[in-house]
Amino acid sequence: MLIKLVRHYIRPYLSLVLAVVILQLAATIAALYLPSLNAQIIDQGVARGDTEYIWNTGMVMLGVSLIQVTTAIAAVWFGSKAAMAVGRDVRKGVFHKVSGFSAQEVNEFGAPSLITRGTNDVQQVQMLVLMGLNFMVAAPIMCIGGIIMALREDLALSWLVWVSVPALFVVVGFLVWRLMPLFRSMQTKIDNINGVLREQITGIRVVRAFVREPFEAKRFGKANRELTDVSLAVGSLFVLMFPAIGMILHLATAAVLWFGGLRVDAGEMQVGALTAFLQYLLQILVAVMMGTFMAMMIPRASVCAERIGEVLGVKPSIHEPEQPLQPADKAGVVEFRNVSFAYPGAEAPVLNDVSFTARPGQTTAIVGSTGSGKSTLISMLPRLFDVGSGEVLLDGIPITSMARPDITDRVALVPQRPYLFSGTIAHNLRFGNPQAHDDDLWEALTVAQGADFVLAKEHGLNSPVSQGGTNVSGGQRQRLCIARALVAKPKVYLFDDSFSALDVATDARLRAALKAKTKDATVIIVAQRVTTITDADQILVMEHGQIVARGTHEELLETSPTYQEIVESQTQAEEVA
Repeated sequence: MLIKLVRHYIRPYLSLVLAVVILQLAATIAALYLPSLNAQIIDQGVARGDTEYIWNTGMVMLGVSLIQVTTAIAAVWFGSKAAMAVGRDVRKGVFHKVSGFSAQEVNEFGAPSLITRGTNDVQQVQMLVLMGLNFMVAAPIMCIGGIIMALREDLALSWLVWVSVPALFVVVGFLVWRLMPLFRSMQTKIDNINGVLREQITGIRVVRAFVREPFEAKRFGKANRELTDVSLAVGSLFVLMFPAIGMILHLATAAVLWFGGLRVDAGEMQVGALTAFLQYLLQILVAVMMGTFMAMMIPRASVCAERIGEVLGVKPSIHEPEQPLQPADKAGVVEFRNVSFAYPGAEAPVLNDVSFTARPGQTTAIVGSTGSGKSTLISMLPRLFDVGSGEVLLDGIPITSMARPDITDRVALVPQRPYLFSGTIAHNLRFGNPQAHDDDLWEALTVAQGADFVLAKEHGLNSPVSQGGTNVSGGQRQRLCIARALVAKPKVYLFDDSFSALDVATDARLRAALKAKTKDATVIIVAQRVTTITDADQILVMEHGQIVARGTHEELLETSPTYQEIVESQTQAEEVA
């Protein structure tokens, strides 16, 4: 998977890779040529006292060194540019893929894991590409070239090369074999700690309200300790790696000096050749060490590439139709035909054979106990989920046959948990209609009963909003989300328990203003408070994923025991309050 991923994303930057290969080749050849020049200076210059030869050859060495430094710097620059571009493109690919996920795919992976895969995992692959372009191009050339040049200096000492190099490969291979499962475990532990931290940050108010800081500290401590233990296990192998490589390096150096010194003493080898052979052997071992650095990164990058590949390889359950259909008009007629739906792994369906029609100029309300499937039902219309069986039609066309822009152009959803994005109030209100004028924003805020608190802010529409809307109250957040839907001017409004944080007076004023604003649109409201939907044209009563009754408020009070029970329970609660 690692090779496949890198090959796919590095293809647009093959020109940069080619430049790296050429420059690294030039730098490595220059580095391999320097010990030979040094040997010539010793054997033909110093030994004979030829100062002119020393100066001439020294100038050549200086020129070769300048070439080596220049090409090496240029190679690193091109390699870094290619690696950063690959990392950027992989992150972009993961982001766009996740953006197309339905809630089902997000739940399967988990938000913390998707965050880790799009950040830490991509960074590991990016670093591997960077190190690969800087090391893996030069290392083979240096290793093979060093062996050839060393044998050229003295063939009798070649056995030192054949002993030391395989010894390094054995050490590195053993450690890589041990590191692979540890790196796989490490990425899972990072997922866990991200999940715990994310949950604690988003639920900090609940944690404080129930004084659960000690418990959450223990949870985080456990996840942190597990990651630390795996990191220590990885570190312990790394600690062994460098002394082992260093020992092989020093033993090889001592062996060259010992056996080479004997050959020099016997007159079978010149001092310059011995010096060059030692430098070539060191270059060979350094090349192997460069490969070792890569080998240390490959296991973790392989695991990360597999995790990224899992995300990129998912075929979203909700996808665009190949030949989308477009309704002839934008009336906003919504029809559910025998809709059933079950979450993956659930024992029973959440929705079972649900049918109803919602028309323009009418308000359709949905009530029922917690878990009866109300929110899931209206999530089908904007295609947050696709039906298991049956059809959802918008203006006579199944939504599975419509392009997403055509759906979002007609449907606006105010979710049960209102969410605001970091930016300004104006930025959030224009989310569904970027071309909206300030007058449109103020009109929507007035209808949503939010104009007063926005006017009270120092910067008005340009007031900053924190991520998630944490710097405004729950009621203000709901009103801003309602205003955002109004700015989009859709044909179908979906309100999923969107008035729960409002007081009774504000709720009444908002509903009265909404009725005038949405008189030509289709309105579907999921409500917990019966007082919110008493004037609805049609009320659907849901129980266990089915519509058990439908009618107006007065009709249901006479015919539906379930609705009567809901009204009675809320009336008693209000009397007690």
